Amino acid sequence: MTFKIIVTAGVVAGITVDVATAASVQRGLTIARANCARCHSIDKFSESSLKIAPPFRTLHLRYPVEMLQETLAEGIVTGHPTMPEFRLDPGQIGDLACAICA
Repeated sequence: MTFKIIVTAGVVAGITVDVATAASVQRGLTIARANCARCHSIDKFSESSLKIAPPFRTLHLRYPVEMLQETLAEGIVTGHPTMPEFRLDPGQIGDLACAICA
């Protein structure tokens, strides 16, 4: 009986984490659509509309995600010549990082 309770609790905890992660990814995608999608591809397949703007799906190959989070926290001034300046709060940075890594 105790084993079933522990296993059930573990499954419920896993579902809670997955739901929280999915919510963070969705919030990150909303941020990306508003601030990044004009130039960067934010999906898994399409090319970026601005050729010098790397697709989000490849950012982790070019930069450690922790470095991107630090850069976002400091406020990106420019990543490419036409990139607008914007600032994100720590929660938004985490959400955007989740979306980039998803």
